[in-house]
Amino acid sequence: MNFLKKLLNFPIKEDKEIQKQEVDLSLDDLFVHNFIEKGGKFLYCLKKEEVSESLEKILSENNWNKLLLLNSNVVSLIKNKKVKTVSKFDKSTPVFTTCEHLIADNGDILFSSNQLKSTKLPELSENFIVYATTSQLVKDTGQGLTGIKTNSKDSLPTNISSIKNYNINNNDDNFLNYGNSNSKNLYLLLLEDL
Repeated sequence: MNFLKKLLNFPIKEDKEIQKQEVDLSLDDLFVHNFIEKGGKFLYCLKKEEVSESLEKILSENNWNKLLLLNSNVVSLIKNKKVKTVSKFDKSTPVFTTCEHLIADNGDILFSSNQLKSTKLPELSENFIVYATTSQLVKDTGQGLTGIKTNSKDSLPTNISSIKNYNINNNDDNFLNYGNSNSKNLYLLLLEDL
């Protein structure tokens, strides 16, 4: 009878039990799963040189010859001298920056005024390249906000927001977000630092 159930594709009781079991993923696996599921593009790097090489490939693949730098910490990663870096806001220029935290339970990327200054996410280009490290992974938004507070004891940053969708063609049916889309075509360069 089992042969007929398999042949006719009837679910077996054991299969249903296996499907009901919860899988506990590690923090990094959970983030990557949720990030990719939302449409993000993910490049994992073991060394800083690999980050620069991956950045070069992203720029070449998209025919981008200039980047808007919101954070001076990423300048050293740009090895191609033909790439023009600008600091003046331009909606058509891809953004290259760091972030505060990577939120594992939903695949979001958390930013603050440390990266974005006073510019709101919807005002920036739809093309983003984010450089982050594995030590920036946190379980949920609460831990991310706690991390911002801990790292910024002297002055708490403002403009805390996150990119929640990495598919710029996705229509959000949530009426609370009407006219305030922060969907981005996003590449994440993740460096292993633990």
